[in-house]
Amino acid sequence: MRPNFENTEIAFELKSDSQLERAYFLFKMISIEPLVRIGTALTNIAIKAHLPVEGLIRTTVFDHFCGGVNEKDCLPIIDNMYGNGVCSVLDYSAEGKSVDNQFDFAMEKTLEILDFVKEKDALPFAVFKPTGFGRFKLFEKVTAGTKLTEKEQAEWGRIVNRFEKVCQKAHNLDVSLLIDAEESWMQDAADDLVLDMMRKYNKEKAVVFNTFQMYRWDRMGYIIKLHEAAKEEGFKIGAKVVRGAYMEKENDRADDKGYESPICKSKRLTDENFDAAIDYMMEHLEYFTIFAGTHNEQSTLKLVDLMEKREVPSNDARIWFGQLFGMSDHITYNLAAHGYNSVKYIPYGPVRDVMPYLIRRAEENTSVAGQTSRELALITKERKRRKMEG
Repeated sequence: MRPNFENTEIAFELKSDSQLERAYFLFKMISIEPLVRIGTALTNIAIKAHLPVEGLIRTTVFDHFCGGVNEKDCLPIIDNMYGNGVCSVLDYSAEGKSVDNQFDFAMEKTLEILDFVKEKDALPFAVFKPTGFGRFKLFEKVTAGTKLTEKEQAEWGRIVNRFEKVCQKAHNLDVSLLIDAEESWMQDAADDLVLDMMRKYNKEKAVVFNTFQMYRWDRMGYIIKLHEAAKEEGFKIGAKVVRGAYMEKENDRADDKGYESPICKSKRLTDENFDAAIDYMMEHLEYFTIFAGTHNEQSTLKLVDLMEKREVPSNDARIWFGQLFGMSDHITYNLAAHGYNSVKYIPYGPVRDVMPYLIRRAEENTSVAGQTSRELALITKERKRRKMEG
């Protein structure tokens, strides 16, 4: 039976009345675009000036979209959600690091999480971001094919070693590892690295996952090419499929530098590209393990229908559905209630370090047509239902 995304009782069962009110307030604020622009600018200024705003951020936007400042903070949330059949992905979301000791710290943090994942059924995946392990500018140079200096070659070697160390441990522990996608002008270098890891560690099953941002019109071709390589060389593909997170930045850079934007020309074409990728992977499920990271109800139901059509059980280990913590609970919890493998991405880390992530969340909710109004409508419906029930 298809999940019913209108069921707000299931969607918000874990939210107390006060948490529901906070969610209503936040999405109401996020729905006002000028307020988001002003608020993010003021927050950036306050943090750079070291003003004491962390407490306010912590009790509002941070606690809604993040699990806490460390793993221990996140444990009650993880256990609570798992009681309702929803798994978690812990995502250490500190951004903007640029020196080796910070990259080593991010690697060590990921290695710790792998041990954590191994011990806890509620955590089926670990995750890291390529630029958490090395400088963005260096990924950019490698992608562009620019000759590296001797010093840069050594630095790139350290990035490769970090990837290797984490992927090898994931394989040894038999733990799945998601590797995020980033901006197109650094992504080829990351793709090549992840492909090397898949060749090594995905021989029997998908351990290492790459992320495909389907707002890029070239990604479908890349997936087909990757599938051909997998067939020829004998490895499995871990595929996290998302729409994408850097659209404005991508289009602005293409305009500035005078090249064709890698982004699909419309939302409709992005949706079609996403659905085409899911179609293709379902046709070749013997090679793919799918992590569908989407807040789109139609795409989610399309995958549910494809599973039913192909008689794939709802809990098949090769298909996962993922949404971000603090968003689209109506999708996550209703999927879980019907036995589908459902996951919440839980960002965590020091409040100041996680702010770039939180600002992106606010901006995305404002820019994605219908996202905030849908969240508000469902929260409003649940508030009314609770009042009716007294």
